[in-house]
Amino acid sequence: MSTQSSVSLPIDVLLDPNSPCRPTSQQLRLGTSRQGRDIFGYRLGQGPHHVSLIGGCHADEPVGPAMLDRLAAHLAELPSDAELLSRVTWYLVPHANPDGEARNAAWTTRAFDTTGALTNRLFDLGHYLLQVVRELPGDDVEFGFPRSADDRNTRPENLAIADFLRHGSPFVLHASFHGMAFAAGPWFLLEQAWIDRTHGLRERLRHRVRELGYRLHDIDRHGDKGFHRIDEGFTTRPDSRAMVAHFEADGDTATAALFRPSSMELVRSFGGDPLTLVSEMPLFLVPAQHFVGGDLIRPDIVRQLLMEHDADAIRALADLAGIEAMAIDDQMRLQLEYLQAALDASLAESG
Repeated sequence: MSTQSSVSLPIDVLLDPNSPCRPTSQQLRLGTSRQGRDIFGYRLGQGPHHVSLIGGCHADEPVGPAMLDRLAAHLAELPSDAELLSRVTWYLVPHANPDGEARNAAWTTRAFDTTGALTNRLFDLGHYLLQVVRELPGDDVEFGFPRSADDRNTRPENLAIADFLRHGSPFVLHASFHGMAFAAGPWFLLEQAWIDRTHGLRERLRHRVRELGYRLHDIDRHGDKGFHRIDEGFTTRPDSRAMVAHFEADGDTATAALFRPSSMELVRSFGGDPLTLVSEMPLFLVPAQHFVGGDLIRPDIVRQLLMEHDADAIRALADLAGIEAMAIDDQMRLQLEYLQAALDASLAESG
């Protein structure tokens, strides 16, 4: 269900194997990473509604960046009077963490070639578990944004992205595209201030998940770390203050001190009332019986998988447990469906 005031994303075109996978023009060099890699962003369009989208904050979550590369490539090739550019100004950072992307290339490049084209519809669990690298709190790009405009004591990636987004504010919509290693299905996180304005969005996404043959990841963390269940498959997005409170309550003040604002909190701090959201697409789908209380994957299953040092043995154990990879193009499709529903909601609100 779209609204008259929204714009339409050509989802099938964006997922077409023959469509451009990486932008070849209009790149803006925002800065460099800690290891000296370029961080690129895109400012595309001249519309009155400003939208910011980022991916790759976590090193081991490659699907969001791949999807945003495709979106940026498509937008960069459109004529300037196209509705997607005349109605919206897009601020895109597909790869917020290029160092993390490089450290995980050993397993991600088995699915994506050097141009970003999809060469395999699935990630391999054996290669993933043997080669995955993820940053700990303090190095987490998502929770590493500056606390104020004059706070320069965080990662250069965060400073570069914050400066870029600050110039585009205020925004009507901000999305950070994430993933999970293991889950029962797709999980969607939303801005708490928009709960009463997103009933249609939530029902629409639930329908699409089921239509594609998946079930929702539906958990209730009872507010821990800022996760409050809204309804089936939807939870409020995490919050740095709630993260700090969680670790302080555990007596771990050192870890608590490492958390800075998320990209969602950063964009909200610029003013306005942006709809902020996070998509969580599972790399690997886990049967319901392996979850305890609808939340945690059974620790014995995880221990068995992590104890193996052979990719074939990991695959065999996963097969016995019924764990399977989620199709990468379906992950991207649901990210784009979420973005489309959010565009409909936010543009209808802003007029």
